[in-house]
Amino acid sequence: MRVVIAGGHGKIALHLERLLAGRGDEPVGLIRRPDQEPDIRATGAEAVLCDLEKAGVDEVAAHLAGADAAVFAAGAGPNSGAPRKDTVDRAAAVLLAEAAERAGVRRFVQISSMGAGKPPEPGSDEVWAAYLTAKTAAEDDLRTRDLDWTILRPGALTDDPGTGLVALSDPPSPRGRVPREDVAAVIVALLAAPGSHGRTLELIGGDTPVPEAVRAR
Repeated sequence: MRVVIAGGHGKIALHLERLLAGRGDEPVGLIRRPDQEPDIRATGAEAVLCDLEKAGVDEVAAHLAGADAAVFAAGAGPNSGAPRKDTVDRAAAVLLAEAAERAGVRRFVQISSMGAGKPPEPGSDEVWAAYLTAKTAAEDDLRTRDLDWTILRPGALTDDPGTGLVALSDPPSPRGRVPREDVAAVIVALLAAPGSHGRTLELIGGDTPVPEAVRAR
């Protein structure tokens, strides 16, 4: 399976690329800067330069040509302001989904966030509110598209080693934490899980093995 991953140098994406390459798939990481290429190649993935804040849909669609699936794992990052939450967490997600439609890549997994899908709580930090607003808009756009999409909303992300044990459910779910490595493992399982098409799922650490949690959806 050839899987194109937007935000290929992100922490979840690096885990995802390593897992996919390790089982014989062909991960492709879209990255913004040439200095990120060695990290991508070290996972066993192919690195492709493509700045989703500057690229047009035809350019992105060309990178998706021949892929079996696309994963949106990009994000503006914790030190970015409200404007980049919109240009990355919303606009780049919309661009990738439009490019996937144009390239005929039906399988699409979008990493969102718990808390998306409703207005930010009153008094929320401005940047956090912009982040949730952007994620919600990206979700809303994806639901209108003729793709086999799945939206995955992880809880609070950690860099702890993955446990392989999660709680995956329809929203709303209780708040919780989840290692990025386990998020990546869930995405790998979701890519081959047709029962998750057209679903919005929330993910936190739990006590169910990843394959079983995904099958149950």
